[in-house]
Amino acid sequence: MQRYFRTIFSLAQYLTKAFTRDRVALFFTFVFPLIFLLVFGALNKQDGGVSFDVAIINQSDSQFSKSFVEQSSSSEFIKTKDVESLDEAKELMGRGELDSILVLPANFGDVNQKSQPTGEAQVYYSPSSEQTGRTFAQIVDGVLREIDYGITKQQPLFSVKTVSTDTKGLSSFDYVFAGLLGFSILSLGFFGPTNSLPSMKKTGALRRLRTTPLRTSQFVLGNAMNYLLIGLLTTAFLFFVGVLVFDFQMQGDYLSFGLIVALGTVMMFGFGLAVGGWAKNENQAAPLTNLVAFPMMFLSGVFFPRFLMPEWLQNFSGFLPLTPLIEGIRHIIVEGQTIFAQGPELALMLVWTVVIYTIAFRVFRWE
Repeated sequence: MQRYFRTIFSLAQYLTKAFTRDRVALFFTFVFPLIFLLVFGALNKQDGGVSFDVAIINQSDSQFSKSFVEQSSSSEFIKTKDVESLDEAKELMGRGELDSILVLPANFGDVNQKSQPTGEAQVYYSPSSEQTGRTFAQIVDGVLREIDYGITKQQPLFSVKTVSTDTKGLSSFDYVFAGLLGFSILSLGFFGPTNSLPSMKKTGALRRLRTTPLRTSQFVLGNAMNYLLIGLLTTAFLFFVGVLVFDFQMQGDYLSFGLIVALGTVMMFGFGLAVGGWAKNENQAAPLTNLVAFPMMFLSGVFFPRFLMPEWLQNFSGFLPLTPLIEGIRHIIVEGQTIFAQGPELALMLVWTVVIYTIAFRVFRWE
């Protein structure tokens, strides 16, 4: 028994050294998922508020309008774009470069009989983004109401108070981050074995291994140990980038996170082993890999929420092997749950692990 496991560890050590010398494998294992993380993270990074791309056209010469434009331009929720005319601003809005146009008419800021500035601002929005325009108009209206109160010192008859629930919500980056971690594990487990095993068959390396005392189970377990180590390193690398670059805050414990990542990596390697072990060459492995992996990428909540899908599709995607992995990661790193609270997810992942390894051992071919 000791010799049996020594062989497994030796094979895993050899495969790991070979992996570190393969620049292509290193790129697709570490750099490729990192590119996805940086791109989608930048698109979904939460900076604490909503911002609008706005053109401000001041047609008034009043001191109040000039001061209002200056303060609006320095606001966190407004990104102003310089334009020469209203027609130019409308043209930019038609191309999707502006969310709204704020026009201050010629009489905006003129004082009344009480020496108080008055006026009505105009907010233009495109019919294709009506909700965005109306939201910006409400914000501008709220700002003007505050200015009005500062001048007249008269409270409105009705008001709205916002109260925090003291519960941390799920931000866009939180959702994407958990999905991309699952995506990197899927890519490693699928595309690693489906590329390496057919290549080893083509060169005759597997045929030569078969003539040695090496058993099929030792070969599989040695590869699984190798991919488990790489999967943990890849996930730790992406997690470090998420914390360092996007200020992600871990809510759960690292032990629970590491355990579910380890189980997910072993499970996904089983799918790559089944496809790569069955395929005679890359021409057979590639289409079958895409046929199995792509539905998981788009239906398991990697890039967008599953609750946006029709109910029947949600029910179907809930049984895909990648879904419980991503949901479990999300529960731990975002909601602060432990591994013990992931009963349904762990059960489904264990079932898939047993099923896929049973299939993999049966269809595995040495040549």
